[in-house]
Amino acid sequence: MRYFDEIKRTMEWVAQHPKTIFIGQTVAGPGTFMYSTLQDVSPDKRVEMPVNESFQMQFTLGLALAGYIPISVYPRQNFLLLATADMVNMLDKMPAISSNRVLPKVIIRAASGPDAPVHPGHQHVGNYAEAFRRMFSWIEVVELNEPDEIFPAYKHALEREEARATLLIEHGNLYNEK
Repeated sequence: MRYFDEIKRTMEWVAQHPKTIFIGQTVAGPGTFMYSTLQDVSPDKRVEMPVNESFQMQFTLGLALAGYIPISVYPRQNFLLLATADMVNMLDKMPAISSNRVLPKVIIRAASGPDAPVHPGHQHVGNYAEAFRRMFSWIEVVELNEPDEIFPAYKHALEREEARATLLIEHGNLYNEK
């Protein structure tokens, strides 16, 4: 089982759930290495977003509040930083704000970009998993370092009984290495 193949298989499985919807940049068309993991997911399950990461997170939360299970795709953790205020002050605090009456199930899919065969620049390869863990009290942060971790992590995020937001971090270098 290869890392890329396992992510692609898992995305196709996640897409079968009637309430899931993928949103983000390059989910409906090519542009980043993550697109190829969604190319066999029905176009009806993919919504392309503009380059506005904060708006994307706000849209994600709105979809969750409307009963969907959004998979919000950020191809680079560096750009997820632009949505961090919305994650810290809205999504992560929703249980506290609502006295645990509003618990949106959200899956955030982000990656540290690959630095080979060509280094894309330092603003594309950051890994902020530990910083995210320290900022969040309710959003679970999971790094996917091995192919055999991928499906169980997404299955848990999607199927666990208690609604929860989960940030799943992929590593672009592993798409071709493992």
